[in-house]
Amino acid sequence: MATDMEEALPDSEKVRIASDFILHAPPGEFREVLNDVRLLLGNDTLLKEHASSVFAQYSKDQLTPVTLDGHEHPALVTGFNDLGGGRYFDPRSKQSFKYDYLREEASDLKAHEDENESESWRSALEELWTSYAKEHYNNGVASVFGSVENGDITLTACVEGHQFQPKNFWNGRWRSIWSTTFNPSSGTSQLSGVIKVQVHYYEDGNVQLVSSKEVTEPIVISNEVALAKEFVDLVRTAELDYQVAVTENYQTMSKTTFKALRRALPVTNSKIDWNKIMSYRIGSELKQH
Repeated sequence: MATDMEEALPDSEKVRIASDFILHAPPGEFREVLNDVRLLLGNDTLLKEHASSVFAQYSKDQLTPVTLDGHEHPALVTGFNDLGGGRYFDPRSKQSFKYDYLREEASDLKAHEDENESESWRSALEELWTSYAKEHYNNGVASVFGSVENGDITLTACVEGHQFQPKNFWNGRWRSIWSTTFNPSSGTSQLSGVIKVQVHYYEDGNVQLVSSKEVTEPIVISNEVALAKEFVDLVRTAELDYQVAVTENYQTMSKTTFKALRRALPVTNSKIDWNKIMSYRIGSELKQH
């Protein structure tokens, strides 16, 4: 039976809460969170009509990789290759595709030509960027997007890497986005990047690591190959520094912060059986009725 608070909540507030849950779903657990939200909301029509746009936003925020039939390299679903209407394009294969956010599948592939003055710069960076991702990330997926506005070229390079281990009660994802905007004759520009890491560990508990870092570095604009090389070299240094810092901070927290938060084990020196506690709770609630 719904509580007075549940009955008092307007539909708009229910949708807001449901959307917030979905947007903050841990990597690799979108469907599980969505199923839980459906049960809590109890109204699939309301969810479909007012929260479906959140499915697209989540997929783009996560830089979701997707396999394209007949192509060796997966594509990424991002805000940089969004054509609208659930369609995206892959600059490497020159294809566009329809993406199903719930099934996490691509379909209806079509030829897509969107070349402009940025293409020679984009393709040069893509070659080195793909090699970089393959070298440093297990199953990493890389994409590079290019655009032109008022004579200025923007190159955006994305990389996504994940490990989903539900049988071992953990999932994790690495995302990084790097971009630079320049005029070919300018000589210099800025490289801006954001690195995001999210890990969810849920064996005998529920712990998440959510970390991010923004980086800005000057970059020289000379020619396509030289820019691509410096771009990748700057990213390699920044991402390595970040990985080392996260590892060192985690080791420090394991020795200090985590120990201060709680005991490693309860006073009984045995792990808590959460399933047994829940059965006790359900049993006590049944006795009250």
